[in-house]
Amino acid sequence: MATKHTTDADFQADVLDQSTPVLVDFWAPWCGPCKMVAPILEELSEEYGDKIQVVKLNTDDNPQVTGRYGITGIPTMNVYVDGEVVKTLVGALPKQKLVRELENYLG
Repeated sequence: MATKHTTDADFQADVLDQSTPVLVDFWAPWCGPCKMVAPILEELSEEYGDKIQVVKLNTDDNPQVTGRYGITGIPTMNVYVDGEVVKTLVGALPKQKLVRELENYLG
């Protein structure tokens, strides 16, 4: 399952209303570290897509959600469970560290 892109308009349905955990990658096209973490998130989506959804939100194009969650540095990854932020990860983390950080949600 590939990562999904969401917007201010679709965030409620794509993230907050989901029954499975959702990892949201707040990113921007000009962000170097965001580009480094993108392929890792694709891999996580492929490997763990049945347990956690990976959704990307372009912070430049979607200021409402970005502002609502106080995102000031990117990449920032929030994990949402039942519409609530349960974990925040900041920076381009290597895959092994991301998997360790997410293990509670990967079953």
